Amino acid sequence: MKRKIIDDLVKWKADSRRKPLLIRGARQVGKTYSIMEFGKLYFNGNIHVFNFEKNPEFHALFEQNLESTRILAELELILNKKIVPGKDLLFFDEIQECPKAIMALRYFYEDIPELHVIAAGSLLEFALKDISFPVGRLQMLYMSPMKFEEFLIANDKELLAESLAQQERVLSDTVIQMINNELYNYFLVGGMPECVNTFIITKSFMDVISIQSDLIATYRQDFSKYSGHSDKRCLNSVLSAVAQRTGEQIKYSKLDNNYTNPTIKKAFDLLETARLFSKVRAASPSGLPLGASSSEKKFKTVFLDIGLLSNLCGFYSDKTISKKKFASAYNGKMAEQFVGQELHAENNRELYYWSRDARGSSAEIDYLVEREGEIIPIEVKSGKSGSLKSLHLLLDTFPNVKMSYVFTENKYGELPGQRIRFLPLFSAGSI
Repeated sequence: MKRKIIDDLVKWKADSRRKPLLIRGARQVGKTYSIMEFGKLYFNGNIHVFNFEKNPEFHALFEQNLESTRILAELELILNKKIVPGKDLLFFDEIQECPKAIMALRYFYEDIPELHVIAAGSLLEFALKDISFPVGRLQMLYMSPMKFEEFLIANDKELLAESLAQQERVLSDTVIQMINNELYNYFLVGGMPECVNTFIITKSFMDVISIQSDLIATYRQDFSKYSGHSDKRCLNSVLSAVAQRTGEQIKYSKLDNNYTNPTIKKAFDLLETARLFSKVRAASPSGLPLGASSSEKKFKTVFLDIGLLSNLCGFYSDKTISKKKFASAYNGKMAEQFVGQELHAENNRELYYWSRDARGSSAEIDYLVEREGEIIPIEVKSGKSGSLKSLHLLLDTFPNVKMSYVFTENKYGELPGQRIRFLPLFSAGSI
């Protein structure tokens, strides 16, 4: 399955000023697979892999000192093979298991800059908290689950995938329906590579559900790695509660009645650090950067993957999947989750939203993003119609906002002079 991150890796390889590359992302999003494919395609298979989880004995190489030439020489002895700078790719997998190896990456950059080095791992954020991180000596990429475009390509729908980004071309109702049928599949399957591959092979949603459940179980097993910092039962409960409340403002007291707010907050923060969901903070569209006005107390979430979210919310708990049931989800949190997931996938893009502070006001805009020095409000309207009162209020209040987007089921268009552009939901990842 082709992943768009390969294009970023190719650019990194060709950059004369490149630094060792650290690829971050949640477990099972396809980091190792993509790096291995990159090595096969662009290094003629000359890729040397050291997995610190499978082979904990490798940790000892970094205990003596962090001298890169010594480490490289000893890695060659382990392989019984030369590692040629400029021609070969050195890949440290599950590097979070050996924090000193993360620290050593800066010295590869300083001492052997011609060597191509990539590191990847899950739960990296936990390791990075406890080490001297080599800022300025590393490049980083974030890897998300497969976007809808990648899902289409994996299902041999490349021409449909290309049409997603063609905003100036109004697609016919027939083509829109074809894409929305695929979007229906994506809402259920999601973008976790193993789930997508299973769907391609079997075309069975029930098989996909089984894989999703296994992945969720794997994430829950990971809780033991950081349950020393939080109650494991609370972690389980908070994960399910956050999934149920995706798109809603989070209040810790509403996530679980059996624990105190500090205990729930600690569990929430750990799950966010593990990248199972991301915060979307309330912010003001009054000026850039949005983060300067963002709130630490007022926020909602975007879940890691829409397919896993469907599973955790019991979207098909009765083992039946119907268009009617899908439409119900489509008209709610799933559409907002999809847009958030597509936007966040752009190299871990920070997302915000607007919620009017006036007492008694319910005005809210789903997302605010920064693009080319402009603030872009984004509203998700399910179905074929819906009120835009909140969006009109925002545009009247903040004249500095030059354009806004409304994603709806199948609508193209623009309201003349009102700074509102309509696009189909499926094009959210291409704006």
